[in-house]
Amino acid sequence: MLSERRLQVLRAIVQDYVGTEEPVGSKALTERHGLGVSPATVRNDMAALEDEGYIAQPHTSAGRIPTDKGYRLFVDKLAEVKPLTAPERRAIQNFLDGAVDLDDVVARTVRLLAQLTRQVAVVQYPSLTRSTVRHVELLSLAPARVMLVLITDTGRVEQRMVDCPAPFGEASLADLRARLNSRVAGRRFADVPQLVQDLPEAFELEDRGTVQTVLSTLLETLVEQTEERLMIGGTANLTRFGHDFPLTIRPVLEALEEQVVLLKLLGEAKDSGMTVRIGHENAHEGLNSTSVVSVGYGSGGEAVAKLGVVGPTRMDYPGTMGAVRAVARYVGQILAES
Repeated sequence: MLSERRLQVLRAIVQDYVGTEEPVGSKALTERHGLGVSPATVRNDMAALEDEGYIAQPHTSAGRIPTDKGYRLFVDKLAEVKPLTAPERRAIQNFLDGAVDLDDVVARTVRLLAQLTRQVAVVQYPSLTRSTVRHVELLSLAPARVMLVLITDTGRVEQRMVDCPAPFGEASLADLRARLNSRVAGRRFADVPQLVQDLPEAFELEDRGTVQTVLSTLLETLVEQTEERLMIGGTANLTRFGHDFPLTIRPVLEALEEQVVLLKLLGEAKDSGMTVRIGHENAHEGLNSTSVVSVGYGSGGEAVAKLGVVGPTRMDYPGTMGAVRAVARYVGQILAES
């Protein structure tokens, strides 16, 4: 266990290195921070922190920089999430309140996160598997052709064309729409198959084939993995941090192009709490020089997807964590109200 003073020294090193981009020396620490001890004592503390792997000497200068292990301890023990100012909160609300549909919400969220944190922003679309049905609409396009529209509680809209085995009248279609919504509206997707399995029996024999075809299309829509959708923005922000990446930012950019990698980075939506992965904690080799801050968002206290940012390990963790958490909260409110 590190002493309280050595934890203070580590916190000061992280804060100064993030702020100045320069390796931090003992003299600068004692001048900038009220540590209450001599530079010689701080040097001893820094030597102990280096021996334990929390800081490192990048070259022969007297300065030290935090390691992944040092950032990890800083995030876990020393960092207090920085609350957003009232103007920042108002700016988030005003920017997101103008959204017209789910795609617009996601696009605005990506732009906003990238601007607030000056990092790469990643937003996952709300997952269908964790959603509930708000409404199922059935529209007649031709005597034997129907459009099925599925609307979720998160504002997501899925449309499918259904080619029916026989003509289906308007009265029958209205009856199916009413019966279907009375059973599935407000229910979780996982419950829908059981709720509709006996529905064809409520219709005349000649209509049952069409009812079954419509239900099959609905169930296929529910199980499709369309939630594996992401939007990413602010990649150009990485160019500001070129010197933070050992050789080149190319491996980072290549990793960010792989959707599967990003989904793994964000983690499972059901783990809705704040997650901070630092440096080599990221399994993908191309992202070993980055940190990922992510959190779940959703309505009613349950996460339906994740959002977060990717940036260099030399990151303003308290500020980034505060921004990510605040944006997630506002997006959740919008989904709850939509």
